[in-house]
Amino acid sequence: MADPIKVLIVDDHQVVRRGLRTFLEVQDDIEVVGEAADGAEGVARTEELKPDVVLMDVKMPGMDGIDALRRLRELDLSARVLIVTSFTEQRTVIPALRAGAAGYVYKDVDPDALAGAIRSVHAGHILLQPEVAGVLLSQEESNSGQGRGGSLTEREREVLGLIADGRSNREIARALVLSEKTVKTHVSNILMKLDLADRTQAALFAVRHGLTR
Repeated sequence: MADPIKVLIVDDHQVVRRGLRTFLEVQDDIEVVGEAADGAEGVARTEELKPDVVLMDVKMPGMDGIDALRRLRELDLSARVLIVTSFTEQRTVIPALRAGAAGYVYKDVDPDALAGAIRSVHAGHILLQPEVAGVLLSQEESNSGQGRGGSLTEREREVLGLIADGRSNREIARALVLSEKTVKTHVSNILMKLDLADRTQAALFAVRHGLTR
């Protein structure tokens, strides 16, 4: 049997943390390894506990979820972050995804769907609410335009397809028998050629234009 998915819960409301823990602890393949009450503590606990998935609220006192996401990305930690929040505004959703969130669900999500979301992001997938995906796709389309996928080399197309699969640079390097440094260069070239801001936009571009593997 595979090791359970280690989860850290970051939310400023104790009742929310307790509710999430109570449900997740009955899942055979999920283990709650800790909790944090704000973004700063969430970053520290992520460094300490090395969870596979972090459930992160957005609006918290002190360091909020988006700043915590940025800090985790700066630290290059391997944990995947799933935003779990009651805030549905696009002005909250988009910055969270830009900051590196692997997914975004609302606090009224069905418990079984939440467990499924944790498993999905842990497997490397990008989990977006349909309306969020629509906004990002429209932005990507207006920014990148038609036909730019043709400017990519064959190797860049391979890398882009693996980005769309949710693979990390290390995993892409292993799959294509390249160094991580070379993969990073390819990713930078892809974003520059397609005029995209980040890996999330790149993944959506790949799906929209049929460039997935």
